[in-house]
Amino acid sequence: MNLKNISIRYGISTLGLILVALGVGISIKSNLGIAPPSCPPTIFNLKWSAISVGTFTWMMHLIFIGSQALILRRNFRWQYLMQIPAAFVFGYMCDASIWLFDAFTPAGSYLWQILLSLAAVVLTAVGIKLEVLGDGWILAGDKTVAVLADVFRLPFGTMKVWFDVALVVITAAFSWWAFGMFTGNGTTVVIREGTLILALLTGLCMHFTDPLVDRVIGPLVPVRNE
Repeated sequence: MNLKNISIRYGISTLGLILVALGVGISIKSNLGIAPPSCPPTIFNLKWSAISVGTFTWMMHLIFIGSQALILRRNFRWQYLMQIPAAFVFGYMCDASIWLFDAFTPAGSYLWQILLSLAAVVLTAVGIKLEVLGDGWILAGDKTVAVLADVFRLPFGTMKVWFDVALVVITAAFSWWAFGMFTGNGTTVVIREGTLILALLTGLCMHFTDPLVDRVIGPLVPVRNE
């Protein structure tokens, strides 16, 4: 594949990362709960605010990559190391998204909070599809789910549910230890119905957004055997 086609693929994947990061920022702004993969970095940031959510995000992703290496051992391929730059790119995109939405006033009514959570669902759904369509960056969370699904011989979707549940449980336990409550620090909500909305509705939303993305962006994606 030539340089132009590689650039197009990574450009589409990067757009996907941007949209997912925007979904993280807007879900935090909703103050109704955020997606499971972003729960641990956010609760750690509430405890140690000198370290940004994005920094905790890429640190978590590096742990995921290390876990993959331990599980796969000799089957860990050098291509998987592309998860490292993806972790840094996505982490700092999350920070940029949070900074962007900080400029807006906090969500007022409960209805507005729900609407922001639903907007995060759509952004995340489209972003994930673009990542897959571009086939450029590899996010460590998704790759770790794939590795675990292979090890335990479970469908990816089933393993994803268990993986997300584990992240939420870790977040809730840390939140209780740090703040005496399971949902956050009393000001910023990390786990609540918004978490459930993002966990359950993102996959459902992709049934509707995937065909649209395929129709609009699909023709721009270079064929692998070119």
